[in-house]
Amino acid sequence: MSQIQYEDFTKLEIHVGTITRTEPFPEARKPAYKLWIDFGETIGVKQSSAQITDLYSQGELVGRQVLAVTNFPPKRIAGFRSEVLVLGVDTENGEVALIRPDREVPPGRRMY
Repeated sequence: MSQIQYEDFTKLEIHVGTITRTEPFPEARKPAYKLWIDFGETIGVKQSSAQITDLYSQGELVGRQVLAVTNFPPKRIAGFRSEVLVLGVDTENGEVALIRPDREVPPGRRMY
């Protein structure tokens, strides 16, 4: 694994957002949801596609806080504009577990 400098890490904008809406995403190649995430006044609401259907139902995601990279360029996934990358960790079974703060924090707060 190559090392990076601290300045490289600071280029990533990772912020806390609250999922406000979900939809199924049957057009995606792999099972996924469409998410709308509120990052507060400064960033606003952004869309994301997330392959998290193994561990999460749509209903349990609404209101959940997540961490996401907010400064990647938008990406088109099966016609859907994904604007942020929601962060997760794979389990030993290959499912994606979301990364989130262990306490409720205001949307838009930056991870550092």
